[in-house]
Amino acid sequence: MDISQLHIIIPLFILLALVAFMYSSVGHGGASGYLALMALFSFPILVMKPSALLLNIFVSGISFWFFKKSKHFEWELFYPFAIASIPAAFIGGYIEINPGLYKQILAIFLIVAIIRMLNVFGKTPTKIREPRLWFSLVIGFSIGLFSGMIGIGGGIILSPILILLGIATMKQAAAVSALFIFVNSIAGIVGFTVKGGEIPIDAFYLVPVVIIGGSIGAAFGSGKFNSKTLTNLLAAVLVIASVKLFLI
Repeated sequence: MDISQLHIIIPLFILLALVAFMYSSVGHGGASGYLALMALFSFPILVMKPSALLLNIFVSGISFWFFKKSKHFEWELFYPFAIASIPAAFIGGYIEINPGLYKQILAIFLIVAIIRMLNVFGKTPTKIREPRLWFSLVIGFSIGLFSGMIGIGGGIILSPILILLGIATMKQAAAVSALFIFVNSIAGIVGFTVKGGEIPIDAFYLVPVVIIGGSIGAAFGSGKFNSKTLTNLLAAVLVIASVKLFLI
C-alpha cells in the first residue's frame, strides 16, 4: 500500500479525519475505524495493527483531555479496569496470530463497533451503581488482552459494558473509555515493538490528519453534539470492511 499515490491519499485522508472526528466525539480513539479503512485500502496485515495503535494514542489522548476538562472523568471508575488491562494489552501486543484468524477477529469487533455506534445498547442509565472490584479486573484483563492482539484500545467494548450495566452515564463512559484506550494502546504498541515489530513510517504521515479530526470531534462531543448522520455513514463503512474481512 503506497499512500504517496494521489488518488489514494486524498480519499484516505478525508475518511481518516471523519473517523477520528466521529470516534473522538464519543470518547474513542478510532482504531476499529482506522482498521476498517486500512482493510478497504488494502493495507498489509502487518502494517494495520501498529498503525492503528499509533493513531489511537493521539486521538484518545485528545478526546480524554476534552472530556476531563468538561468534568466527566471519574478516577474511581477508571483504575480497576485499567490496572488489569494494561499488562494484558502488553501481552496481547506481544502475541502473533494467524493473518486469517486476525481478519475474522477484527471483523467481529467491527460488528460490535457498528452495534455500539447505532446505540443498540440503549439510553443513559438513570441510576448509576458501583461495579465490584473482581468484575472490573476480569473485564479489564479480557478487553486488554484482545485489544493488544488485534490493535485496538478496547473502548469500543468497554463503553457498552459500562452503559448496559448502569455503571456510568454516557459522558462518564466516554471519558473513562478515552483514557482506557490511551493506556492500552501504549501498552499494546510497546508489546509489539518489544517482540521485534516496527511502526511503519507511513503511519506517522497520518497522525496530523487524525489529530485535526479528533480535536474537532472531541470538542463537540464533550459538550452537546448530535452526530446521528455521521454515525450512520461510519457504520456503513464498517459494514463494508467487516464483510470484506470475512470474505477475503
